[in-house]
Amino acid sequence: MKKVALIVGTVYGGAQFVAEEAEQILQRKGYLTQLNLEPKLNDVLAFAPDIWLVITSTTGQGDIPDNLLPFFVDVKDRFPLLTGKKYAVICLGDSGYGDTFCGAGKQFSGLLAELQGTALAPALEIDAGETLQAEDLALPWIEQQF
Repeated sequence: MKKVALIVGTVYGGAQFVAEEAEQILQRKGYLTQLNLEPKLNDVLAFAPDIWLVITSTTGQGDIPDNLLPFFVDVKDRFPLLTGKKYAVICLGDSGYGDTFCGAGKQFSGLLAELQGTALAPALEIDAGETLQAEDLALPWIEQQF
């Protein structure tokens, strides 16, 4: 059974809701899941996922949410290679912020690629300016990619 670690960065709960719904889809498809709302690298590594699924909103000027930033820094510092592992990123943002749109997700995509992970697909960028319910775009994407 393949394992998926859902790694969540959220400010107002939108990314958490998407992650909780995604977890149900993945479990129905037969994946073993680990939902990380306050992610810790040691917990994720101990779970030994086949796939890292990062679902994050973006805060400030392209910043990673406070609950996810320590995880990001720890991954960057410890640099656990993801050779042979896959990853996917769903990022929520607002295109009104211009160049920093979905900045948190873009930072994670870059880092996971540096760690030699293989992207399941290009990151899904969801624009709050176009849709108020991120799950309307994220959940069909999850169904298709997994």
